[in-house]
Amino acid sequence: MIARLRLNLSVILIALSFFVFAQEFSIKGKVVDSNNNPIEFTNVILYTESNNVFYKGTSTDDKGVFEFSNLDAATFIVKITYIGFETIEQKIILRGDLDLRTIELNEIPESLNEVTVIGKKPTRIRKPDRLIFNIENTALTEGSTLGVLKSTPGIIVSEGSINIKSAPATVYINNRKVQLTSSELIQLLESAPANSIKSVEVITNPPASYDADSGSVINIIMSKNLITGYRGSVQTNYTRGVFPRYNAGTSHFFKNDKINLNLNYSYTNQKINRNENYTFNFFNNSDVIDETWKSKTNRNTWLETHNVNLNFDYFIDDKNTLSLTSTALYLPQLKYQLKNSTDIFDNNQNFSSGFTADNLSRDNKYNVGTDLIYRHDYDNKASLVFNGHYTVYDYGRNQNVFQDEPGVVNDSEFNTLANQDTQIITGGVDYSHPINDNSSFDTGMKYSIINTESDIRRLDIIDGNEVVNSANTDVFKYDEKIFAAYVNYAKSWDKWALNIGLRAEQTNIEGKSISLNETNTQDYINWFPNASITNKISKDISLTGSYKRSITRPGYTNLNPFTFFLNENTLVVGNPNLIPTYIDNYKIATNFLEYFTISAYYTYYDGVIEELPRQDNQTNVITFTPVNLDKRVDYGFDMEFNYGANRFSVYAASSTFNITEEVDFGEGFIELTRWSQLFILAPNFSLLKDNSLNVNATFYWFGKNLQSLQTAEDRLVSELSISKSILNKRAVISLSVEDIFNMQDYDVSINYLNQSSRRFTNLDNRFIKLGFRYKFGNTKLNTNERATNAEERDRLKDLN
Repeated sequence: MIARLRLNLSVILIALSFFVFAQEFSIKGKVVDSNNNPIEFTNVILYTESNNVFYKGTSTDDKGVFEFSNLDAATFIVKITYIGFETIEQKIILRGDLDLRTIELNEIPESLNEVTVIGKKPTRIRKPDRLIFNIENTALTEGSTLGVLKSTPGIIVSEGSINIKSAPATVYINNRKVQLTSSELIQLLESAPANSIKSVEVITNPPASYDADSGSVINIIMSKNLITGYRGSVQTNYTRGVFPRYNAGTSHFFKNDKINLNLNYSYTNQKINRNENYTFNFFNNSDVIDETWKSKTNRNTWLETHNVNLNFDYFIDDKNTLSLTSTALYLPQLKYQLKNSTDIFDNNQNFSSGFTADNLSRDNKYNVGTDLIYRHDYDNKASLVFNGHYTVYDYGRNQNVFQDEPGVVNDSEFNTLANQDTQIITGGVDYSHPINDNSSFDTGMKYSIINTESDIRRLDIIDGNEVVNSANTDVFKYDEKIFAAYVNYAKSWDKWALNIGLRAEQTNIEGKSISLNETNTQDYINWFPNASITNKISKDISLTGSYKRSITRPGYTNLNPFTFFLNENTLVVGNPNLIPTYIDNYKIATNFLEYFTISAYYTYYDGVIEELPRQDNQTNVITFTPVNLDKRVDYGFDMEFNYGANRFSVYAASSTFNITEEVDFGEGFIELTRWSQLFILAPNFSLLKDNSLNVNATFYWFGKNLQSLQTAEDRLVSELSISKSILNKRAVISLSVEDIFNMQDYDVSINYLNQSSRRFTNLDNRFIKLGFRYKFGNTKLNTNERATNAEERDRLKDLN
């Protein structure tokens, strides 16, 4: 049927081309299914034949009719697509008004896998440097963006961080780094709906165009809006954990021949609970336990968050585009309350004393990042992009701490006022040049300036009066300048594919503590090569080897020497002497029989930065401070199975790995090592005749493992989500459950030299979420939603 239709179209179009003389023409037609029913919202796109560049797009109305007008005489490629139907693509030589009449689309047979690739189940594509997880039009898009990451193979969302296995990952959206702190990023992704996400790329060997501190990258790809028109949606979620949480948002998309506008807003109001039990064993000078402190801490956090994301594109002409993007986060209320109760036992475990401490902090902040981007496309498909970026970040904290020690006349009480103001300015240019059909060359450069000023003032309350504590009052100024340049080359031939790149970064840093009259400077240049090569040994077997060097710079606040008191015995202290971490990663992998992958990897961290609790056995003070470990070595073997059918898919993986950490604190050399296991199972189902009921599940099992000189016990992470399309697919209701088996909490212990402690953290991560989303306007339009970013903004850190 399709072949006959294409032949008839060709004959009609060629004949018509000889009889037309006007200068502006039109194309119209009607799209129906095999039962002659009109298909509404079918995408109809025109491409120029000369360079296959998008020219115009539209979609069919409720009668299946479409029309293009004001077309020049030219040769086009018309492409007609609708989910679940075979695509029609035809060459048109336009010399006059053209009526394509009735065009019939055939449904894709259920036995074909193609319908699942573009339809109703997540699919996974393995490439040499990355795993691509396609989720467009699946149940996962009815949840949050953070929920999508939790369901993406290889990504682990843990307490306050997003990792690829054990390594922290850098998050990008449409190849631009997200411009928020770690906590802000999680807040944003949790409140942002996932309905505009096309796929998630888990990139374990990023090319040189990515920043050098992007050792592992999560790149969220948003769907592109190719069709003119307007669409929008409103959504809301209700989550019940220990306390209720609320989220609501709206998204709007508009495109015509000259502009492309995307505006998103979301509001979140939530209260989150967290319970922690600490046990610290303090030693005497003979390294015998002298006292045991057992603390119970309850922390409640109130969050009220406003997020706005704006993307505006102005198409100057076919080859030039000017874009403005901005992401704003405003927290009028970020309050947390810590209630601590500590019991102290002697060396015979008899109760001797105790104390309580209350900590109430009220924070406010805003974070606004804006990019101005100019892009020029050349006839040979090369492109030149200029980018300018500006971030302003302001954070303030007002803290009150009261510590009650029975039997002590003068209890401790103090207030702390702290502020952080950061400005980031960057400029960059990137050029991409396709040498031929099998090779390409990319190059670019970037310059960034970061200025941060922080101040802290502690006011001790003595006899009802506030007295400045000068030992804990300071101003810290931080200036950083980075110049970066890169080249990257990719080539494929016969059964081989090669990608090599080199990035250089020159860094100048100055940090100055005013009260300490201390200045720390760093000035260094580093080279960051990367390479990967793939050989297609046979139809069913391929072999890939890769290497990448990257860097992790200290966060701005980590370098700040300020001391924050959670109470008089628990401190958080910065470290101005931190140096960057250098990471070398080697990997070899083989893919075989379509569904299987086996890989081996070796990663060496030189000077890895970790925030550790360090106990002082003389003063009984616990200090959380970032330090450089001498080294960390992580190596292991991964096995993956990735299968997809029409209504069912499953991803399963097993990782056996070893982590070794070494450091010398001046009290003796420490070397800890441990083998561990990670198992992943992620099945997905599409049910009912129209695939309108979707079920997704994710299970992670973490065996006992080593993390930052701490031993973490077994954990099971579990999540189940169900969604159902209603109201003629204009609305979706969803239900998700997390931590089904109540095995997701953290239990970690420390045992080396004179350090001995245990911590159990009961997070508020067991909940049920109900969601509803309603779409209006042209609901079949796709979106080009994206967020832009500057490298340095990822290293901002909250004062807590």
